[in-house]
Amino acid sequence: MRITDLLKKQGIVLGASAKSKGDIIDQLVALHDKCGNLKDAAAYKEGILKREEMGTTAIGMEVAIPHAKSEAVKAPALTAVTVPAGVDYDAPDGAKCKLIFMIAATTDGDVHLEVLARLMQMLMHEDFTSKLKAAKTADEFLKIIDDQETKQFPEEAAAPAPAKSGYRVLAVTACPTGIAHTYMAAEALAKAGEEMGITIKVETNGSGGAKNVLTAEEIANCDGIIIAADKSVETARFNGKPVISTKVADGIHKPEELINKIINGEAKVFHSDKAAQADDSADGEGFGRKLYKHLMNGVSHMLPFVVAGGIFIAIAFLIDSFAGVPQDGNFGVGTPVSAWFKNIGGIAFGFMLPILAGFIAMSIADRPGLLVGFVGGSLAASGSTFAAPGGDGASVSGFLGALLAGFIAGWLIKMIMKGCDHLPRALEGIKPVLIYPLAGLGIVGVMMCAVNPIMGLINTGMQNGISEMAKNPALIVPVCALLAGMMAIDMGGPFNKAAYVTATGLLASGVVGENEAPFMIMAAVMIGGMVPPIAIALSTTIFRNRWSADERKNGPVNFVMGLSFVTEGAIPYAAGHPLQVIPSCVVGSACAGALSALFGCTLMAPHGGIFVLPTIGSPLLYFLALIIGSVVGMLMLALLMKKKPAK
Repeated sequence: MRITDLLKKQGIVLGASAKSKGDIIDQLVALHDKCGNLKDAAAYKEGILKREEMGTTAIGMEVAIPHAKSEAVKAPALTAVTVPAGVDYDAPDGAKCKLIFMIAATTDGDVHLEVLARLMQMLMHEDFTSKLKAAKTADEFLKIIDDQETKQFPEEAAAPAPAKSGYRVLAVTACPTGIAHTYMAAEALAKAGEEMGITIKVETNGSGGAKNVLTAEEIANCDGIIIAADKSVETARFNGKPVISTKVADGIHKPEELINKIINGEAKVFHSDKAAQADDSADGEGFGRKLYKHLMNGVSHMLPFVVAGGIFIAIAFLIDSFAGVPQDGNFGVGTPVSAWFKNIGGIAFGFMLPILAGFIAMSIADRPGLLVGFVGGSLAASGSTFAAPGGDGASVSGFLGALLAGFIAGWLIKMIMKGCDHLPRALEGIKPVLIYPLAGLGIVGVMMCAVNPIMGLINTGMQNGISEMAKNPALIVPVCALLAGMMAIDMGGPFNKAAYVTATGLLASGVVGENEAPFMIMAAVMIGGMVPPIAIALSTTIFRNRWSADERKNGPVNFVMGLSFVTEGAIPYAAGHPLQVIPSCVVGSACAGALSALFGCTLMAPHGGIFVLPTIGSPLLYFLALIIGSVVGMLMLALLMKKKPAK
């Protein structure tokens, strides 16, 4: 489908004026409605605004492409406006947008992704965008698009026949979200190849799947392959060919340099039984970079489980709060409806650590690593030991254990795969279905059952020590600061569990005596668990240039999770940036816990966040402590996180 098939003359306005981003969105939606593209303009606009809440659709270079899938759309369509004076659209480069397309897509397909991908590639050409901004009539505007589209995407009959001569250079581009940078890198490489007189074909691993897939014949006949990707891509097919592996940003900004390395024979030969032996020294794909890619593969797959599960749990608390359910240990499951939401959300959360470990291991060892990592993450979540294979609550190693399981399991399975290369060829067929899974499962089972008891000893020792300290009322402020800080260290692991179990145990038994210390400790522990997600949400909202587009998009959800006492909302950020996020959250939580104790705040419920407000003593001061702690965490993040380079 061509862009000019989706864009009607009456859907184009040239020389428009707009006071704000909302104003230009209204104009573009009205154009869609005027063209008869919509069933319900208000519903479609709601979809556009929801997409903008996830992150701006401005791509820089004075261009924006707002888009949404909606049941209110009759058929896929485009509208477009030019704004000579520009309009502030929160563009990443800070420039006002003067050229804006709006994509309306139906829910039964990925047409909007295909159109978005094609537009991204075309808009990489500054001369093309300049012509569109200068167009005087709708007919001229459409002709400019049609000419550029014909030039960049000629019909199959007019395309060169690569099967006869082959492509000298092949490339694969991919970014974590699979939309903008994937196609920008692809177009930059293709454009550079054309200018250099080098035949090149680029495969894009976008969110709609792999497109323009490289064939076995093309791979066999090429001089080498460029992998410009920030996530794992299939590499076994490149065995024996020169390969350069680098970040997707280099595909956008250094295409000529990458192509020259292939042509000049500077790329190392890739072997599929080694961990991506590409040109590490020349393109920066060192050990740390590989660790980051493996980690982000796990985090990106885990994120939907955290977001959806956390929101379902928050809904359960909200329902019970409105229903007047007693705010005790059963809060959240006090009605059939809330119990349904809580259980479904809990099931999603239950997959969080196995998914993290599984996809880290899969990124390292390909498909054989998935089973090993998934089981390792599950064992970390359950606290399995040799004495208690079914799980011991005191030995749960949490997300730190899952990270350990993912990386170690991935590397172990690679060692097993390499060792199996010496087996008879007759056993080749049973390696992936029997030998790899069986050996990997045994190794990861032994490894995690050995690691988890150590976590259990740490957990028990901390819990006993803190309980003894809590018996002295004079130590209440430092104890509250300590426990609140522990809630942010591993967010579900032994430190977090020791702090929470200590607080709930004191709350239930009244071991401290006839005073408010148990309730003050419970208040500090809950506020310590609320701070990390809120600090993350504040940071991704205020200090946006410290985070990737995907991290900014999911950041605001952490406001809901933090206020609901769902600390796990911060786990993807802690996993991706442990040296920056964990210290910042610990300091912010400890600060909030200390202030809560100094203010004399108390809590008589063990869970619930803001939904147990009636059980909080001095609630206004409690929220003041929460705000101060979250701001402290946010400011520390701003200091520790490096600014992202401007795109």
